[in-house]
Amino acid sequence: MNRFVSFAFVFLMLLSPSVQAEDLVSFRIVSYNLENLFDWMDDPKTDDDSFTEEGDHQWTEKKFRRKLSNLSKALVAAGGWQTPVVIGLCEVENAFVVNELAHNTELSYADYSFVHRDSPDQRGVDVAMLYDAKRFQLITQSFLRVHLEERPTRDILYAKGVLKETGDTLHLFVNHWPSRYGGELESEAKRIKAAQVLRHTTDSIFSHNKEANIVIMGDFNEYPSNESISRTLGAFKQWEQAEAGNLYNTCFQYDGNESVGSHKFEGRWGMLDQFIISGHLLSNMNGLHTNLSLVNICNEPFLLKKDRTGFAPKRAFLGTLFANGFSDHLPIYMDLIINKK
Repeated sequence: MNRFVSFAFVFLMLLSPSVQAEDLVSFRIVSYNLENLFDWMDDPKTDDDSFTEEGDHQWTEKKFRRKLSNLSKALVAAGGWQTPVVIGLCEVENAFVVNELAHNTELSYADYSFVHRDSPDQRGVDVAMLYDAKRFQLITQSFLRVHLEERPTRDILYAKGVLKETGDTLHLFVNHWPSRYGGELESEAKRIKAAQVLRHTTDSIFSHNKEANIVIMGDFNEYPSNESISRTLGAFKQWEQAEAGNLYNTCFQYDGNESVGSHKFEGRWGMLDQFIISGHLLSNMNGLHTNLSLVNICNEPFLLKKDRTGFAPKRAFLGTLFANGFSDHLPIYMDLIINKK
C-alpha cells in the first residue's frame, strides 16, 4: 500500500550527494478515526447511554482502558514508532478521553498537548488534535460550526501554528463530516454543507497568502471523487501541475481501487480518510513540502483481521460486543519534509 514507494523515496534522498540524512527534517502528521472512544460515565447532555455499564455496550472502565491502550499502539505504529508532530482524531467523546489517551497510555512519553471542544453532535462525538508542543507552537484555535436544519453534526477544528525547527506556519483542519446514515444521496447535502464551511475558511486564508501551508485531514464520509470534495471544496487531483492558492487531494491515488483503503464496507476498501493540502506544499521543493509517496495508510498486520475477501480493520466493536480490537478505520499518515540546507 505505497509503503515500499515511501521507503524507496527516503532511501534515494539519503543516498543523494546533495542531501544527507542530517540535512533532512521530517514532520509526521497522522489522522485516525478511533471508532467510538467513549468514557463509561453517563453524560446527561448527550445520547451516550449505550456506552455505560448498564447500556447496550455494557461499557466499563476496564474495557475503556483496554481500548485506549490498543489505540495508542496503533498511533505509535502510524508514527513510524516515533512521535508524530500532529495527530488528528475523530470520534472522541470529550476532553477527558483525549487527555487519557495522551497521558495515560503508551503515548504518555510524548507529553502531547491537545485541542478539543464539545460539539453539538447529539451522541457527543467530537474531533480533537494532539500536538507535540516541543516541535509545534500553537498560535490560535477555533471551531467551525456546520449548521444543519436537522440533526446537529461535529464542528471542524481549525488550528494555526508554527513548526519550531523551521519557522513554517501550518494551517490544520480536522474533520468528521456527517455520516451516510439514511443513504449516500439522501445525506449528501449535509456533507456539501460541511465542505462549504471549510471552503469559506480556506478561501479566506488564500486571500491573505496564496502560499499558505494548509493540511486538511479527517474522516469525510466521502470518497475523493465525490462532489462535496472534488467540486464544492475544490480539491484537485492534478498533482503534477500543483499551484499555490489551490487545494489538492493526495488520496486520489487510492480512489477507485477497492483493494486498498482506510475503511472497508461490504467487502470493498475505500478512502474515507484523506489528506487534502495546499498546492504550495506540493510545489515548494526548496522548502517545506511533501509528495504522494509520503502519504500512506498504516496497515500493520496487527491492525488487521481476515475476512471473506482478504483482510479488514480489526475493529473495536462487533455490534455492541467489545472485540478488543482497534477501530473500523486504519490510521493514515503524511510526512512533510524540508532540507535544512
